[in-house]
Amino acid sequence: MEKENLIFGIRAVIEAIHSGAVIDKVFLFRETQSSDLMRDLMRILKQKNINFSYVPVEKLNRFTSKNHQGVVATISPVNFISIEELTENAFKQTSNPLFLILDQISDARNFGAIIRTAECSGVNGIIISKQGAAPVNGDTVKTSAGAVFNIPLCKVEHIKDAVFFLQGSGIKTVGATEKTEHTLYDLDLKTPLAIVMGSEDRGINPSVLKIIDEKAKLPMFGKISSLNVSVACGAFLYEVVRQRL
Repeated sequence: MEKENLIFGIRAVIEAIHSGAVIDKVFLFRETQSSDLMRDLMRILKQKNINFSYVPVEKLNRFTSKNHQGVVATISPVNFISIEELTENAFKQTSNPLFLILDQISDARNFGAIIRTAECSGVNGIIISKQGAAPVNGDTVKTSAGAVFNIPLCKVEHIKDAVFFLQGSGIKTVGATEKTEHTLYDLDLKTPLAIVMGSEDRGINPSVLKIIDEKAKLPMFGKISSLNVSVACGAFLYEVVRQRL
């Protein structure tokens, strides 16, 4: 992880948040919870719904050899926009936008590979959740080959809310899941569309799966019954491209 994308120390992280820095994730050592300053930081993180997780002190020591006080934060190299701005801008560009919703994809390299494919296939924006999503860090930027700077990114409180908002805006939502009899090639993908991809281990959250408009799977012929999520995402996006050409 690039050192310039790190902030460490309790007060430094608090000040960075107050100054408006785009904090992607905060890593905390649980044993430092007793100080008043740390309690202030926790209150701010929860108020602003900033993604945080507890990690062993050894991980924090790998981030920096300096006195981190049990707190290391990563700064996002990109700015995120609201879902309202994302959809408004997309419809200004085209009457037939394409969005990608990533539900709990937590691996930064998979995220970067997906961003690269999304940019190449004409996706108008990517939507992720504030909690549990992969960080936008150096690995993401490198794996995306810089595409992360060319495609709008949006963070939402809950993926369900994003699905409802897009549906209310006239955008069909299609989930990639094995829990269906329909293959990707059965669907009409030429309308305004949002593809929903779930994590490799859990897939799309069941509560999200209930509300999306259509479900689709990729046909599998080998002994291994699943694809890497970035590969599956590429297959979905390029079927959209094929239908729209």
